[in-house]
Amino acid sequence: MSHKAVYTTERGAFHQQRALSGAPSELAVTMLRQPEREVLKAALADAEYLISERVGVIDADIIASAPQLKLILRLGSLTHDIDLDAARAAGVIVCRYPDPGTIAVAEHIMMQTLVLIKNLRDVERVALEAQSVWGESRKVDEDTFAYNWSGREGIGTLNGATVGILGMGEIGAEVARRLVGWDCTVLYNKRRRLPDRVETELRVTYANEEALLAASDVVVCLLPYLPDTIYFVNQTRIARMKPGAFVVSCGSGGTLDEAALAMALTAGKLGGVAIDSHDWEPISEAHSPLLPLARAGLNVLLTPHTAAGGGGARVDDQNRSREYANIQRHLRGEPPLHRLV
Repeated sequence: MSHKAVYTTERGAFHQQRALSGAPSELAVTMLRQPEREVLKAALADAEYLISERVGVIDADIIASAPQLKLILRLGSLTHDIDLDAARAAGVIVCRYPDPGTIAVAEHIMMQTLVLIKNLRDVERVALEAQSVWGESRKVDEDTFAYNWSGREGIGTLNGATVGILGMGEIGAEVARRLVGWDCTVLYNKRRRLPDRVETELRVTYANEEALLAASDVVVCLLPYLPDTIYFVNQTRIARMKPGAFVVSCGSGGTLDEAALAMALTAGKLGGVAIDSHDWEPISEAHSPLLPLARAGLNVLLTPHTAAGGGGARVDDQNRSREYANIQRHLRGEPPLHRLV
């Protein structure tokens, strides 16, 4: 027996196909990208399941348009735009799916940030060179040691820093949660501001673009690839950043002007740059102005689009199939995990 599900997303064809490839055979999935309200309501008229990826208002009117709806599944952790009271009144289960890939990217961003602030590539190089020019090597004890024997400078701390997040979605929320313990001030900017209660929960403050760039010690770019985000971090916006700021990106490739970043880094305007998704992929000498700077020992960290983890397409497909686990549990009569209503 086939069960109908409606899947709403903001992402493009590649991600849609991956999501569909993970669907169980007993589920007939209708994929809708940023559907208009009436289109969504029409699709839900005979649907049993609604899968909402990352965002999308699901209010009482939408729930009322789906008389056969049994379960709403939010892919992610942000559920502020789902009317839980209306779902409860309609007898509809609401649950979420904490996406492992999103969490992995947030971890990668923390690593990128710390590598830049600690100037890790440079200090590791000094340690690995083990040059005698730094003086005689002696066995250490509690009173004998050679702290910072190479006289490195520019090693900072994340604790108490101001971090600005451009594009505050699921990944940004996970980053904010991880910054709480570092006593950071977290600013964010996005097209649709979060409700006050979500800002309070995540301990983040909304700021307009100019204020965020001017105040942030670390600028985290998590923007999707859209017509108005192409080369969003460009020469003009870099000029608005505070001197010595670090730029960290796990957003879509093509949202950063890498040539402008390279110029700012060389000129000393920026303290460091870390990028996982590049303007051209795989990265190449012909198209990456940051690659020679990284090789020359500047504070640049380039990773090969691995923030969400490794393993290739097969592992990715397996991860996408896990998105449907709560629906499969419901079909088997088992209680869904991460249930909200």
